[in-house]
Amino acid sequence: MTASLALDGSDRPRVWRLPGVYRPQEDSYLLASALADAGGTAGARVLDFCTGSGFLAVNAALLGADSVTAFDIAPRAVLTARVNAWSRRLPIRARRGGLDAALQHGPFDVVLSNPPYVPCEGENLDPRWDAGADGRCVLDPLCDSLPSLLAPGGFALIVHSEFTGVDATLGRLRDADLKASVVARSRIPFGPVLRSRAGYLYSSQLAEPGTATEEVVVVRADRPRLKS
Repeated sequence: MTASLALDGSDRPRVWRLPGVYRPQEDSYLLASALADAGGTAGARVLDFCTGSGFLAVNAALLGADSVTAFDIAPRAVLTARVNAWSRRLPIRARRGGLDAALQHGPFDVVLSNPPYVPCEGENLDPRWDAGADGRCVLDPLCDSLPSLLAPGGFALIVHSEFTGVDATLGRLRDADLKASVVARSRIPFGPVLRSRAGYLYSSQLAEPGTATEEVVVVRADRPRLKS
C-alpha cells in the first residue's frame, strides 16, 4: 500500500547547515518517513548518496544503523554532514565523491538518496537540484548502480518528482532485476525553484501548462536474496 503523506518535518531532527547546502524540506521529510516505515535499519550498513546536510544519514543513525556512509560531491555538504554527525556522536562517515567512490565502499543493506532531479534547460545552473533536460542525469546512473550498491536482501529508497518520470525509474530498476514500487507520495505546491523552471516544464511537456503543484514520490527497490 502506498502512503499518502504531507510532511512539514516538525517531528524530524534538526540539522545545522552551511550556506549553499541543500536544506531539508518536503522531499527529505517524505523519504525520512518512508525509511522509518520500512524498518530494517537497525544494525544495517547504510549509504546516504547525495547527502546534502546529512539529514537522512542522521535519521538512519537514529533508527539504529550500525554504520552510515554519506557521500556528496560538494565540499560544504560533506563538512555540514560531518558536523551534524559529530555533534550527535553518531556512526556516520561523510565523504566527498560520486557513484564511483560510493561503489568502492559497498555493498550496503540500505541505500538512501535524495538526488538532484529538477529538469532544467541548458546547463545545470545549481547542482543541488538541477539534473539535465529530463531531470535524470544523476538518477539514471544511480538506478543502474543499485544492483552493485545493494547487498542481497537489501533495499533502496529514492525520492524524486513526478516530472522526472516515475515509470522510467520503475522500469529501469526492474530491468536491473530489482523489485520496484512507489511506497510514499505527497503533493506539494511549486517552490521557488520549480516556479523559476515552470516555463521550461510547460514547453517541454513535462507538465501541463498552468500546473502549480508537483507530486513527490519515494521509490523502493529491493535486491533479491541469494538462493541457497
